[in-house]
Amino acid sequence: MTEPADFGYERVTPEEKTRRVGGVFDSVAAKYDVMNDLMSGGLHRWWKRYAVTLAQVRPGARVLDLAGGTGDMARLFAQRAGPSGLVVHTDINASMLAAGRDRLLDDGIVLPTVRCNAEALPFASRSFDCVSIAFGLRNVTHKDRALAEMQRVLRPGGVALVLEFSRVARPLAPAYDWYSFNVLPRLGRLVAGDAASYRYLAESIRMHPDQETLRTMMEQAGFERVEYHNLTAGVVALHLGRVY
Repeated sequence: MTEPADFGYERVTPEEKTRRVGGVFDSVAAKYDVMNDLMSGGLHRWWKRYAVTLAQVRPGARVLDLAGGTGDMARLFAQRAGPSGLVVHTDINASMLAAGRDRLLDDGIVLPTVRCNAEALPFASRSFDCVSIAFGLRNVTHKDRALAEMQRVLRPGGVALVLEFSRVARPLAPAYDWYSFNVLPRLGRLVAGDAASYRYLAESIRMHPDQETLRTMMEQAGFERVEYHNLTAGVVALHLGRVY
């Protein structure tokens, strides 16, 4: 019997989760960047820069950006990998991928753009120096499979980054919950015309593994020296895992 999957607070079939998550991102793609700035007060840009800095990507590196969406991480990686490197921008959602490709092209950045599922990557084993997934893992149906695939495609000495919403420090939890379940859906309705997708966002954060659980999952996927950094009091956590 197929194990149910979480779609926010609902339990659905894996196929239903994949379909409904696709619908969420089809709906929000056009306003995704505006909403990110509004929801985080622009902090998401700092979180992403911090993650890329810790990755220590060097000129000539090969980087795989999973759930790359509108291209923020791919742009930052491309600046560091330089013209001798390779940054592959991917997403499972066609609307998000197209938005990211167009934004990158508008900035004069031409990168390979690939629509693919993080649970079954169409890339050879040991082919990248860095693999990143930012604010995408919580939407993956089988997170263990995605982590195993990230480990598989990394070269020895490579690093994986998982940047994701996590468990906020306990004293801040009541205020954070109020913001998440009251302000976010209203912003979604006013700006993106979609309150339900941003209610799912708030729920999906609560259902995502906490910092220690995700570290254990990465270790079980074969990563070594797994560490995490809490950002903004744990609103977001950056996990790093290495392959040797």
